[in-house]
Amino acid sequence: METNEEFRQLVHQHSEYARQVAALEAKPFLNEQEEVEEHRLKKLKLHLKDLMEKFIQEHAGQQVA
Repeated sequence: METNEEFRQLVHQHSEYARQVAALEAKPFLNEQEEVEEHRLKKLKLHLKDLMEKFIQEHAGQQVA
C-alpha cells in the first residue's frame, strides 16, 4: 500500500464510503432517498473491496514469481 498510489486511492475511497455508510446507519430513521444512497454506497464499497483483494492477489503473485 505504501508504494502503490492506485491501491492507496482504493483504500482511501473505501474508507470514505465506509464513513458515509456509518453516518447513515447512525440515523434513527432513513427516508427513501437515504435508504437508496445507503444501498448504493454499500455496493460501491463492496466493489472496491473486491478490487483491493484482486490487487493484493496479483501483487502477491508477482512477489512469488
